[in-house]
Order: sequence, then C-alpha cells, then structure tokens
Amino acid sequence: MATENKDIIKTVQISGSTITLLGTAHVSKESVVLVEEKIMSGEFDCIAVELCPARYENLVNQSWWKNLNIFEIFKKKKASLLLINLALSAYQKRLADKVGIEAGKEMIRATELAREKNIRLEVIDRDISTTLHRLVTEVSFWQKIKIFSGLVVGIFVGEDVDHEQIESLKKGDMLHSVIEEFGESLPEIKRVLIDERDEFMTGKLALLAASKNAPKNILAMVGAGHLIGMEPAFKNPAGQSRIDELSIKPPSSRVGYFIGWAICAFILGMFYVGYQQSPELGWSLVMTWVVINGGLSALGAALAFAHPLSVLTAFLAAPLTSLNPTIGAGVVVGLVESYLRKPKVTDFERLREDIASFPMWWKNGVVRVLLVFFFANVGSAVGTYVAGASIVQQILG
Repeated sequence: MATENKDIIKTVQISGSTITLLGTAHVSKESVVLVEEKIMSGEFDCIAVELCPARYENLVNQSWWKNLNIFEIFKKKKASLLLINLALSAYQKRLADKVGIEAGKEMIRATELAREKNIRLEVIDRDISTTLHRLVTEVSFWQKIKIFSGLVVGIFVGEDVDHEQIESLKKGDMLHSVIEEFGESLPEIKRVLIDERDEFMTGKLALLAASKNAPKNILAMVGAGHLIGMEPAFKNPAGQSRIDELSIKPPSSRVGYFIGWAICAFILGMFYVGYQQSPELGWSLVMTWVVINGGLSALGAALAFAHPLSVLTAFLAAPLTSLNPTIGAGVVVGLVESYLRKPKVTDFERLREDIASFPMWWKNGVVRVLLVFFFANVGSAVGTYVAGASIVQQILG
C-alpha cells in the first residue's frame, strides 16, 4: 500500500464538491501506485488529470508522431515550438529511464482506470500549444537559447538522478526549488509554465464543481509542484472570462520587430556612410556583412549536418533575412532541408527513443532538420552582431 503524505494530498471544499488534489511525480513508480490506490478505493465519481485535450489524444493515439508534417511546421513557423517540446520530452524521458518507468505513467494509468471503472474523466490543463506559444512569445531569442541549451545539458550531461531524488519530486521540495530558481532567473518562464497553469487548472476545477450535474468527489492529479500555487488559488478561483484570457495565443512582441528594423536601418545606413567615404569601403562593408553573417549561419547549418544545398541556402539567405525581421534564416533553411531530406517513416517511429540519445539527434531525420533550423538561426544572430561590430570598426578606421 502506498503511504499517504499530507504534503502531496490536499483537500478543498468548493460549491458543494470535495476536490482532492493529488501531487504526483511524472516519473515515479510510487505515484502510479498511489493513483491506483486512490481510484480503486471507489471514493471518487470524477477523475481530473493534468492533461489538455491534445495531450490526452496523444496518450490514446501513440502513433501521433507519424502524422507530423515537418514541411508544414516550417511554413507555419512552428519549428521553435516543436523543438522546445521535443527537448522537454527528452528531459523527462531521461529522468524516467533512470527509474525504469514511462514518463507520465501515473496519468496514463489514471485514464485507463477511469475508462475501466466508467468514472467521469476531465482534462483540466491548458492546451500545450497555447502554453508553448505564450512561452515563445514572452521570452527573447537569447532566453530561448538559454532554455533549450539548459534542457540539452540536463538531458545529456547532467548529473545522475537517483531514485531518492526522483521521489523527492513527489514531495514537492526539489521541484519547489526548481520553480523558485525559474522565478529568480527568468520570471517570464515561471509565470507561463507554472503560475498561469496553476490559475487555469484551479479555475477549471472550480467551474467543474459549480456546473450542472457537478461531481461530488473529484480526484485531481497534478504535478506536485503545482500544489504550491493551486491550493491557495481556490480562495479566489479564475472564472470563465479569465480562463478564456489565459487560452489566448498572443501575437509576438513588437519590441523584437522594431529592433529588427532598427538593425536593418543601421546596417544599411553604415553601407551608405561607407560608400560616401569611398566606393571601395562601401563594397568592403557589404562583403563583410555577407561573408560573416552568411558564413556563420552556414557554419551552424553544417554543424547540424545539413544537406550541402541547405548550407549554401544559409549562406545566401542569412545576410538578407537578418535585414528583414519578419522571417529568420532558420525558417528558410529548414524549409529547404525538409524538402531535400524529407524525414522517413522510421524517423517518426523512432522519435520517442531517439530524442533521449544525443548522437541520434543528428541521425534522426525529424530532429536533425530542427537542429538545422536552430543552428542556422543562432549562426545568423551571432553573425549580425559580429558583422555589425566589424562594419563600425572599419568605418571608424
């Protein structure tokens, strides 16, 4: 029998319903046992899980990866979302492999038992695409790199995680410290990934309790770290209007857009100033821009083992896309790479396994094309600043 812990089981009364919040670790065998014990007790007439409809569908339909259209993802500019999602999945899988259990197994088991016992099942989390979209639009390009690189380091070169540490996630203490670290270094990430979802899930549960034919006893399973924010949020839960607000995918920040055009105006202005001093200097500045910006973007694509034509595309596209904030070099190169090397069916079938192995990131066709996109973008971004500094230095003599 699993041992109950007051730190991971919280009970609240709202609108005539009793909601039992069960904090779980998504990579814990003990969490699975506790979930089974609670559901099998027969105390609950509704099971609520920290899943959104899309993630629930992915659990039911394990072959959803095979339906990805990489070319369309680049056309719709969703490559950043997919890459971060894969990195998050790989990080969680690394933890899961350490203790020999499938990531999210407690959620999978909860949905299975709900169907077997014919218990009402509710998904209460915000749509994953909305959360990732809000994350991508709220943080800067360099913060995105920090997030992704941090995840990669955690996946492949992080310290070994023992079983005791995994179980401490269930008690909330280790996860709480991670959340606090997020809040100190990148508060935007904590707000989108943690705070907003705490508010969203609390609001969904409160609306469920207040609905017609509301269940009397609800077992709500969420990651242990969410208990910190969810329990006090029941004192003033979000209403439908606030939930709708949290479900909006906001447009990208205009700050980056204006900075992009400012860089464009500055570089073109430098070209003009240089040409006014002498045509030779003007052309030298143009060549500096093309060689450094295009060269570093091409180098990035090459580091991702891109097709030679994709590398050439990076060299030609980066100097132009760096002067146009509406499109990045990575998108152009990613489109070319996905056209030249369309991922095979086996790449999609092996995606779940390959993302947990560092060498396979460069061998799996799906992941490699995303790395081509990422490194071409990073190379172009670095090239913009390096080339810009060189141009200013040449003009000042």
